[in-house]
Amino acid sequence: MKFEGIYTPLVTPLHADGDVNYDGLSDVIENLIDKGVQGLISGGSTGENYAQSVNERLQIARFTKDQIKGRLPLIIGTGAMMTPDSIALATGARDLGADAILLATPPYSVPTERENALNALAIDKAADLPIMLYNYPGRMGVHMGEEFLDFVGRSRNVCAIKESSGDINRVHLLARDYPHIQMACGMDDQALEFFAWGAQSWVCAGSNFLAEEHIALYQACAVEGNFTKGRRIMSAMMPLMRVLEQGGKFIQCVKHGVTLDGIDAGPMRPPLKGLNKDDKRALEQVVRVLKTTIAKIQAEG
Repeated sequence: MKFEGIYTPLVTPLHADGDVNYDGLSDVIENLIDKGVQGLISGGSTGENYAQSVNERLQIARFTKDQIKGRLPLIIGTGAMMTPDSIALATGARDLGADAILLATPPYSVPTERENALNALAIDKAADLPIMLYNYPGRMGVHMGEEFLDFVGRSRNVCAIKESSGDINRVHLLARDYPHIQMACGMDDQALEFFAWGAQSWVCAGSNFLAEEHIALYQACAVEGNFTKGRRIMSAMMPLMRVLEQGGKFIQCVKHGVTLDGIDAGPMRPPLKGLNKDDKRALEQVVRVLKTTIAKIQAEG
């Protein structure tokens, strides 16, 4: 499977009582398809998967698959603390006809590289689908290091890796030593660097509410190879990246952004709480300036 373009890890709109707002999710999906993203991800951390049961995650994934109706590829997240849960998610992804799975390190357990690889291969065996690995040591506790990559890279299903470590040396390592594993940007404030090193895809939560602007950066860098334009777009996006990646309220910001875009994303599930008024105003100002600046850059042709 070739991963190219913007892949949006979907938020999960909720009602005030915490139940999933499927009408809202339908609106999010249709809006993203209309805006032109290249793929959707169900069951990622942006969708608050850690606050959902396996059955609920599969129900959301099934709804998403039915709503897409084959118009875009669907990737389903299998990340979970327990291997049997990940296998159940992988099997469910296979059964409902997903195009690929997103496979992360189990959080908290801190497995060795060999243990992590064996866990990944067990999930791979259950799904037998194309795999995008997900390296996020800040949340998982360990890297998907070279021993891991050498081990799991033997599987024909391992196609890509979403790299979210924030370590630019990892970008160099993946580009030079693992060119057979497609590199996807998973660290928003390094998107320009990822594209410069050959990444062809970007998994970006901010595209839930700024799809056109994220597509603009991908188009400039990965498609046109115009890094002069890309740097200008990235410069305009950096204040947003700082808010999302360094503010400590990532999902809250993304959900408020979706609400600003006209779709009520609702609250977060505990333990998270929504943004306060100052945080909302700060995000709204950043979004206004970003949209205006990138629109001017795009209008210049």
